[in-house]
Amino acid sequence: MSDDIEPASESPRPESLWLATTPTTDYDPLEDGLDVDVAVVGGGITGLSAAINLKETGRSVAVLESDRIVESTTGHTTAKLTSQHGLYYEPLASRFGEEKARQYANANEAAIDEVERRVEDAEIDCDFRRTDAYTYAASADDLERVRDEVDAARRLGLPASYVEETPLPFDVDGAVRFDDQAQFHPRKYLLAIAEGVHGDGSYVFEETRALDVDPGSPCRVETERGDVVADDVVVATHFPVLDRAGYFARMHPHRAYLLAVRIDGTVPEGMFYNTASPPATMRPYSVADDTETADDEDEALLIVGGQSHEPGLDGPPTSERYRRCEAFAREHFDVESVEYRWSTMDYYPVDQVPLIGPIDPLSEHVYVGTGFKGWGMTTGTAAGMILTDLITEGSNPWADVFDPQRLTPGASAKRFLEENAKVGGSFVGDRIKSLLASLGSDGASNIPRGDARVVRRASQPVGLYRDDSGTTHAVSATCPHMGCLVRWNDAERTWDCPCHGSRFTHEGEVLSGPAVEGLLYREL
Repeated sequence: MSDDIEPASESPRPESLWLATTPTTDYDPLEDGLDVDVAVVGGGITGLSAAINLKETGRSVAVLESDRIVESTTGHTTAKLTSQHGLYYEPLASRFGEEKARQYANANEAAIDEVERRVEDAEIDCDFRRTDAYTYAASADDLERVRDEVDAARRLGLPASYVEETPLPFDVDGAVRFDDQAQFHPRKYLLAIAEGVHGDGSYVFEETRALDVDPGSPCRVETERGDVVADDVVVATHFPVLDRAGYFARMHPHRAYLLAVRIDGTVPEGMFYNTASPPATMRPYSVADDTETADDEDEALLIVGGQSHEPGLDGPPTSERYRRCEAFAREHFDVESVEYRWSTMDYYPVDQVPLIGPIDPLSEHVYVGTGFKGWGMTTGTAAGMILTDLITEGSNPWADVFDPQRLTPGASAKRFLEENAKVGGSFVGDRIKSLLASLGSDGASNIPRGDARVVRRASQPVGLYRDDSGTTHAVSATCPHMGCLVRWNDAERTWDCPCHGSRFTHEGEVLSGPAVEGLLYREL
């Protein structure tokens, strides 16, 4: 990628394409508590997939979403439905063995079929389309790894082949192709699923934040609007709201950036990922059915992005990450305009395998689905299937590889120490830096409009943000989750926690957890 390529002069809409092309939901909040068979905490793809499956077994279900369903991580995805997760299967089989690697592969292939089945049975108009997926070598040095991945995937029964040509308008050294994968519009799909959940004794509740889970018998979910009592609980909140098993130390957050661009020429058919560090991702999107966006029935956009990194650690600001994504797009395509830009947060387990199953050894009836490492559309769907089987049948043929209580010291010990050392360094280092920082009485006025900084006032770290009108907003800079200091995200204009990924508005309101409380507002 050339850093000399200049970004476009026009301003893209700072909004997810999926949110921009679907209506806002308006489900009622919980009132005065409720008793159901299963409480599902989280209204993304994992929670809604589990909820519809459980309802179809005859269970009554209540989905509890802190804000609006399908607007958080699921609403900010690339929306690929694929069992191809980069160069993944060769290292997975080496660390876990081929039997468990096959469980992982089969679960993700079954998830694609599950979405297709529901789309056809319910006639859901969500732009579902079968297509091929490619992971191509970013340089010739990666070709051996690509060939090893093809061999491993084929041994596991996946539809993999080695190719030297792709539909991309530029040459690649080689790629692994998975046939018969899929793409879709996740909000169109899941809003239809939510309609199927809500009613006949089951519910979808919005603006109902879960604060804690009591894993008793029965279980009890504490919310801001009353308690939900249930025989079983599914925690599908991206980061578990109940964390007695140390999930904060077993997963680390990654943020990635996406653009929807209009190009001059044909948008390539297929889904693409490369072996660069950080990797780039691409897929087409047809806007023919979106009257707000389409000019004619043949128009399409290209979603392109990447720049995955651990939030808040040393590196370029968010605005530079978007610039680099645009530079990549302009280097490889004739970009006419950038229509949308958005970012997404994913959690990566230290052993690189999602955590799906009983949440901890002491909580018999509480289950979790998390740690999808950027591939949540497929693995989140699989999680809904696995958790339904565990609740209703007590077993699932794919569950072993995803067991949250697994012990994988060979696969994860080094990564565990590295990631938690980084978190510890951020926690301690930030505090030392903040001790050295202070502002005089006129310090707030020295912050440029639209910018922010963390300072220390009255022995407390404070985040100061000066908005475009010149008004300064002050909040506590200490994340209420575990006490790390938040840092400013200059593109989204949010306070982000570098330790575990919580995000807050400039006024301190929680945008995403694991924090369940906001940053306290401070008087200047």
